[in-house]
Amino acid sequence: MKSKAIYPGTFDPFTNGHLDVLERALNIFDEVIVVIAENSQKHALFTIEEREVMTKEVTGEYPGVSVEVLQKGLLADYARQVGAKAIVRGVRQVKDFEYEFQISLFNRQLYPDVTTVFLMPNVKYTYVASSIIKEVAMLGGDVSKFVHPCVLEMMHKKREELNQK
Repeated sequence: MKSKAIYPGTFDPFTNGHLDVLERALNIFDEVIVVIAENSQKHALFTIEEREVMTKEVTGEYPGVSVEVLQKGLLADYARQVGAKAIVRGVRQVKDFEYEFQISLFNRQLYPDVTTVFLMPNVKYTYVASSIIKEVAMLGGDVSKFVHPCVLEMMHKKREELNQK
């Protein structure tokens, strides 16, 4: 029986830190579904469709990885629906852990068969956050070492779009 996990996030944009966590998850699980979701507490730069395109482009060469969009509903219900036994979450710092710990306990109440697995990224990504990457890129800074080339291209296009408004 293959082991399946889901790796949820807003992925706005999908960074090399996200990719690092995904690669670590693939060392543990046979199949990982990257689940792109909305977060009402965050203001997305990219549409969910754009995030799906960029994430599929970045992860396309990885066997065992698929990308799905969760438009609505609970993550625990989605995990149950796809038969995932684990939810993968990247934690960079204590603040991340505190937030993710609460959510993992709640998900366990909703779907007791799912386990949240916390993975730490390579130390070179511990300070990398999508929000910082977006801000630096939109102000014209170089973020090329933090994102895949296709993501960088999409960020340049988005910056041009926003500057024309």
